[in-house]
Amino acid sequence: MSFQNRKQIILKILEEKGEAEVKDFAQALDISEITIRRDLQQMATDGLLFRTHGGAMKLSLAQMPFTFANKTAVNAKEKDKICQLAAQQIQEGDIILMDCGSTVFRMCQFIKNKRIKVITNSLPVVYELMNSQVSINLIGGEIDQERQAVHGRIAEEHIARYKVDKAFLGVDGISPENGLSAFGEDEASITLAMAKASARNYFLCDASKLGKDKYLTFAPITLVDVLITNASIEDVKVYQDKGISILI
Repeated sequence: MSFQNRKQIILKILEEKGEAEVKDFAQALDISEITIRRDLQQMATDGLLFRTHGGAMKLSLAQMPFTFANKTAVNAKEKDKICQLAAQQIQEGDIILMDCGSTVFRMCQFIKNKRIKVITNSLPVVYELMNSQVSINLIGGEIDQERQAVHGRIAEEHIARYKVDKAFLGVDGISPENGLSAFGEDEASITLAMAKASARNYFLCDASKLGKDKYLTFAPITLVDVLITNASIEDVKVYQDKGISILI
């Protein structure tokens, strides 16, 4: 069976079920799990579905544009491992902040059954957590259509009203010398607002973000309480020396 035919069957399964595991696809198509994993990764890269830890979930392009879908598909396996570890830090009853980053978004699949409250500026996070055990608070303000997220002064004022247990945040660049950096002012401002409202700040960063300085430096490294990453022990030692807790 050709990839094009397999692709149509995979999309039909997701349309009917919403989410399925690798073994389910393999049985339905009567092919190996290795082939299915390769197909799912290609389809995720093409923005046709979201790759999850054990399979794939339906992608609604009406809710999440192609650009955001593509971003979440990059390094999906590594991001899922980071998010799984992050989800383990959340206790029942916690009030948490989640930003609009593509890595943080992939936490949703691991927290749907937790009785917690999530405050977020991310429309895809809201969409994924609806009809789950999670209570959702969407931050108000102006919507950035490309990022599918709420930004601006009103959003920052909204965040400042709360005191939360934990914030789960992404960042474009993080270096021990220059601290945190972002591609734009909107992302930097929201990250700062969320960090200030939280008792403990968890930054989810794959290895590609470490040691990098981007367009705008906006906060010292001390803003980070816990760094969750897939980088090597050698690469994170310099962050440990700065007093940051590391989860690998």
